[in-house]
Amino acid sequence: MAHNLDHTISLLTRTPAALSALLRDLPETWTLRNEGEKSWTAFDVVGHLIHADRIDWMPRAKIILQFGDSQPFASFDRRGHEREIQGKSLGQLLDEFARLRSEKLDELRALNLRPADLDRRGLHPALGAVTLSELLATWAAHDLTHLHQISRVMAHQYREAVGPFSAYLGVLHCAGHSS
Repeated sequence: MAHNLDHTISLLTRTPAALSALLRDLPETWTLRNEGEKSWTAFDVVGHLIHADRIDWMPRAKIILQFGDSQPFASFDRRGHEREIQGKSLGQLLDEFARLRSEKLDELRALNLRPADLDRRGLHPALGAVTLSELLATWAAHDLTHLHQISRVMAHQYREAVGPFSAYLGVLHCAGHSS
């Protein structure tokens, strides 16, 4: 499917509510456990999404629109979320994510992007030339990646409890690929 900005915004709008519905008020055994060494909890993932919304997607979109590929994006600190989550509850993070996502989508809509804008190129520090359309499509796919990750991490908590039913649960056989 080709990138469609309206469809992207439609998906990005729903992520905070989806996370809130899934995670809010769950026992910490669901939200603060991971899959093992160097993996993330659902709590970490929400912090990561906040961090990415704050310093990645819209700042990079604005760099593309202002500088094109003459100014590379700053590198993204994948562990930057560790600062975002300190001293906060999951409820606070979910509320912060909903507020921040709404602000960022308002910024995106205010750009009044035209098809020619979506074809503009920026310079990713590792990937090289990328278009604004690719960046925005990646924002949506990034959300879906982390929704998948949260589901996988949570299902992992019952990996032993499900016994032989494990054979039918693909989520328990999915290798980690999103942290």
